[in-house]
Amino acid sequence: MKPAEAYILEQPEPYRSILLHLQVLIESSFQNLELQYKWKIPVYYSHGKPLCYLNASHKKGFVDVGFWAKGILQDFDAFLVSEGRTVVKSLRYSSVEEIDEKILLQVIQEVTKHHHKGFWKK
Repeated sequence: MKPAEAYILEQPEPYRSILLHLQVLIESSFQNLELQYKWKIPVYYSHGKPLCYLNASHKKGFVDVGFWAKGILQDFDAFLVSEGRTVVKSLRYSSVEEIDEKILLQVIQEVTKHHHKGFWKK
């Protein structure tokens, strides 16, 4: 088993269900992404560059889907959390029911349009 998949399967509930749902949704919608394990969390790569990460924050009670999205996701600011981060923005979910699949897929689609620029140059 790959480390990224082990990370997901070893999470306690509700994090495991949220992560599995996100994984299925992302991988069924975007065929050119590769799930790797970096920085001790699952990270999706597009054409060799990091696209987004999945992080279960047990202490804060949510799963973070983080994007290196400096300056490209203004249309989604109502849904994204930045918490003072200058480059990373994220969608956060405390349950599977909170996942707005349409918004998640639109954000990923927007980020994939800019992946070739590198996240510091966006």
